[in-house]
Amino acid sequence: MPYTEDRNTWYEGQGIWKDTPKSDWEDWTWQLRNRITSLEQLEPLIDLTEGEMKGCQHANKKLAMAITPYFFNLIDRDDPDCPIRKQVIPRAGEMIASAEEMLDPVGEDAHSPVPGLVHRYPDRVLFLVTDRCAAYCRYCTRSRLVSNAQDYNFHPEFEQGLKYIETHPEVRDVLLSGGDPLLLSDNKLDYLLGRLRQIPHVEFIRIGSRIPVFMPQRITEELCEIFRKHGPVWMSIHANHPKECTAELKAACERLAFAGVPLGNQSVLLNGINDDADVMKALIHRLLRMRVRPYYIYQCDLITGSAHLRASVCKGLEIMKKLRGHTTGYAVPQYVIDAPGGGGKVPINPQYITKIDDEAIHFRNFEGKLFRYPLKSFTIDDECRCHEQEIEC
Repeated sequence: MPYTEDRNTWYEGQGIWKDTPKSDWEDWTWQLRNRITSLEQLEPLIDLTEGEMKGCQHANKKLAMAITPYFFNLIDRDDPDCPIRKQVIPRAGEMIASAEEMLDPVGEDAHSPVPGLVHRYPDRVLFLVTDRCAAYCRYCTRSRLVSNAQDYNFHPEFEQGLKYIETHPEVRDVLLSGGDPLLLSDNKLDYLLGRLRQIPHVEFIRIGSRIPVFMPQRITEELCEIFRKHGPVWMSIHANHPKECTAELKAACERLAFAGVPLGNQSVLLNGINDDADVMKALIHRLLRMRVRPYYIYQCDLITGSAHLRASVCKGLEIMKKLRGHTTGYAVPQYVIDAPGGGGKVPINPQYITKIDDEAIHFRNFEGKLFRYPLKSFTIDDECRCHEQEIEC
């Protein structure tokens, strides 16, 4: 199936909003005001399956539904298996909780010293600054929190979080997330970034956002000026499928890049959406052309009601084998599992090393050919030397 980032949703002939003035379509506040947020709004626009009907009826008990007009126009309304559709339209599978699934699958609440702040790694914190998103991914790790459909009653406390960071000099890296930080007003973002820049030990500021993908109209010149003012601010966007790589996303990423924002992408491995090497390769190549470095592929977290969307780890390893050596290294993301219960991100790689002994390290390349790298020339401290080990292929 061909994919292209040349698509511009405003010009799509089949678009429901084709008569909307371009000035409205390109206004991010219009996109927010006109989101699809209920079954009553959705039904006239698309022929829903029985499973989607049930999912929509259940959504406000688990994770609210919200889809921007821009992102909805990427859906193939004639295909129930459309990879865009499956990401944002609820399905009945969300109603099924498996034994291994959790409301807080990566143990954030256990590592939260103050509300809205997660301090799991020694030198960095996750700062949750909002519980709202432009649209809601049906596999969201924080579905307990975002949209407040589960009465989690989360209210961001900026000052508590900032005070914690100020009084913990070991924190050199702050990741703003939520919800989606880019839903905050320009004034609030300017304030938050400015306060963080005033903290001497904070060296690295990051933002995790799917808004460039859901609503690229948000990336205005005014917002980019705030990033220039407080930069460098790094940003991880979240695209899962090459159909998301439109002309609008490309333009938004270029605006960010020209404002000095280094860009990476985080994908989640999803069943029937991107658990295919050709689809993943198409995605990462388009990202590079948009000045975005593929950063992570996440194994889908064990969030309650996500079994129908989780692809197998074996499939993820197979994809990584078909990327490494078959495309430029810049295009190869790191495949990780965020360890259930709060263990942090753990890289999961195809096994290239076959054996390590006192003489050499034995390994195979991307073609499966065996090689040997001698260790005799190294001086190895007895306490640190590799014990002979056999590694399964």
